[in-house]
Amino acid sequence: MTDIALNESLASSYDQARERLRNALTSAGRSQDAAQLLAVSKTKPAAMIRQAWLLGQREFGENYLQEALNKQTELADLDGIVWHFIGPLQSNKTRSAAEHFDWVHSVDRLKIAKRLSEQRPTHLAPLNICLQVNISREESKAGVPPEELEILAREVATLPNLRLRGLMAIPAPAEGVEAQRQPLAALRKAFNALQNALPEAPLDTLSMGMSDDLEAAILEGATLVRLGTAIFGARQTA
Repeated sequence: MTDIALNESLASSYDQARERLRNALTSAGRSQDAAQLLAVSKTKPAAMIRQAWLLGQREFGENYLQEALNKQTELADLDGIVWHFIGPLQSNKTRSAAEHFDWVHSVDRLKIAKRLSEQRPTHLAPLNICLQVNISREESKAGVPPEELEILAREVATLPNLRLRGLMAIPAPAEGVEAQRQPLAALRKAFNALQNALPEAPLDTLSMGMSDDLEAAILEGATLVRLGTAIFGARQTA
């Protein structure tokens, strides 16, 4: 595929993704600025991220730290790009996340949050944090159990170099919008309860919804939807 063809393909996919989000917001009776796209660029080359940036995309999500750091170096000339780390985060990787990302969506333990706060460079703005909730209670999934969420949130909200912005979840796959909405509705209720419990925290972000369940997520109040395949095409594998 030539660079021109790649540009055309990505531009078409990106336009379709934006239109899908606009339609979902309209159908849900929400304003057009109530949610935005987070372009999940894991396994995709830096050249594709650059093309998406040229199309107007600014928020990008990465799952793998070393891959992301390489891309950030290659794309350092792009103004206004916002990097979100959305993958599992181990203790030995927190420093790189704290130093090179604007957001981390996958915090589910106080130990990780404390390390991120301690390792966040003081010349940078506080690191935006979403707590990952295991909303479907899957043994194979990371995330804090819903009943432990408020305890963790209260602790994270006190850490000096972090800003607790909201919640993230990856529900178990489900067929049909109504089935998809159930765990997303549970996350929204947990989010609303947390807003009431921590009124001084800047809780404004519900990171939920992907290529397969965007419409359900928008109906349940998502403010950030994570789209990879819908924008960049199928994931590349080794």
